[in-house]
Amino acid sequence: MIFLWGANARENHPIFFHHVLKGVHHGTRLYVVDPRRTSSAQWADVWLGLNVGSDIALANAMAREIIHADLANTAFIEHSTTDFEAYRDLVEPYTLELAQRITGVPAEVIREAAHAYARADRAIICWTLGITEHHNATDNVLALINLALVTGHVGRYGSGLNPLRGQNNVQGGGDMGAIPNKFVGFQDVLDPEARSRFERAWNVTLQPNYGWTVTEMLQAMDRGELTSLYCIGENPAQSEADQHHAEKLLRDLDHLVVQDIFLTKTAELAHVVLPATASWCEAEGTVTNSERRVQRVRKALEPPGDARDELWIISEIARRLGHDWGSPNAEEVWNEVRALAPDMFAGMTYRRLEELDGIQWPCPDEHDPGAQFLHARLWADPVGLPKAAFSLTEYDPPVEMPDDEYPFTLTTGRRLDSYNTGVQTAGYTSPLRRGETLDIAPEDANRLDVRDGDLVRITSRRGSIVAPARIDTSLRAGLVFMTFHFQDQVRVNLLTIDATDPRSGTAEFKACAVRVEPVRAPDDVPARALHRYSDPVLGD
Repeated sequence: MIFLWGANARENHPIFFHHVLKGVHHGTRLYVVDPRRTSSAQWADVWLGLNVGSDIALANAMAREIIHADLANTAFIEHSTTDFEAYRDLVEPYTLELAQRITGVPAEVIREAAHAYARADRAIICWTLGITEHHNATDNVLALINLALVTGHVGRYGSGLNPLRGQNNVQGGGDMGAIPNKFVGFQDVLDPEARSRFERAWNVTLQPNYGWTVTEMLQAMDRGELTSLYCIGENPAQSEADQHHAEKLLRDLDHLVVQDIFLTKTAELAHVVLPATASWCEAEGTVTNSERRVQRVRKALEPPGDARDELWIISEIARRLGHDWGSPNAEEVWNEVRALAPDMFAGMTYRRLEELDGIQWPCPDEHDPGAQFLHARLWADPVGLPKAAFSLTEYDPPVEMPDDEYPFTLTTGRRLDSYNTGVQTAGYTSPLRRGETLDIAPEDANRLDVRDGDLVRITSRRGSIVAPARIDTSLRAGLVFMTFHFQDQVRVNLLTIDATDPRSGTAEFKACAVRVEPVRAPDDVPARALHRYSDPVLGD
């Protein structure tokens, strides 16, 4: 059994979805939890079309039903977990009837999904931004982890929890310490032993403080505490929520450096632009995929023009700041990573990575084949410490709920043909591509007297934009959908709210309240909006 929970993998992770379909064709049951009846949901045995932001209520109700039906894996719970009694008390009020009122999913469907998940021989829950782009993103994830712990669907082959990575090498970025509270190998910055290991290797004193998330950086800019920014491969001028505010903060910086392979909107605001290589084909190194497999990347092409290898750029900046690292190559950097995070990577020499076509971490020595799946320690006797703790996650609705003034909920996402803010995809043709639209349910379109292609104005408490309407039968009344692929034509992130999860720093891109009104007079339309459905490559 596979749960795609807040994950439209058919469009956002199409290669992975081919593997899902192989399972479906061989008898795997597919359940999709999503406010929209997406193209992924169309392949599902069961679609749970919940209200935006009600995931915790659904997960808690499923757990309560599993416990009451005596389907909980009590042996695993007793052997491998802690805090179950407190969790059982927490989910007790989440009856099927309450969950139906909160989520909009029929009680019987919730019950069937809970029983099917608990009874499955092997079951996996996969999630993506539909879970994490909320003001309570961390609790959303913990609620899904709780479900796996109640049933024992973790730490075994074919059972587990799988956050699908939305961008190439996101996992590798985390592995290398591109997280404000972790060093390489997910070693905690506040751990004195870990900190001293890096201090000795680098001959520096490291502050025992967590860094800022992107959201916290923006807040620090607002306070005047962060005045300079070095931005590598990111386009916050178009990707951040409440875009007017984000762009102002970037413009007001004393010094902005952007290192990228494209002249993005953020780079256009920069004081210094450093043209980088496309690392996947113009540089040496490693990449980690979604299943933790570290693989070699080999240089195939020379970079164009003045573009330079990012390792060279960073080394040269260090040299100019008084720290001469020499001219390290990618393998030398990787060997330092192996030395500083031995429990994770010590056994992954370049030679072994090539011989084995990649290795899954952890791989602590050169005789270890790597870990095919994680958390097997939870089934060991005695159990590997620490045990897995249940988390106490209460339902918390979106920050902005629909009201009389803003009666619609806007949720955002991606489409198969395009990617994020369009920087990497807008310059290429696609027979699937269409310009930005406001996707709206047929019932709402009828009530507003709007037809396909009619211009509508979408207004939130932060801004207003104009886009053509597109009637979409996958949507329920009251829910509208847009992407952020065409920010040059339709600046969707002017609408979105910058309410963020305090632990992960992610903004609530999946829910904000908006008003939708037909645009009847051409004079009411910004000039650029008249061209917003012209594809930059394909034309009108």
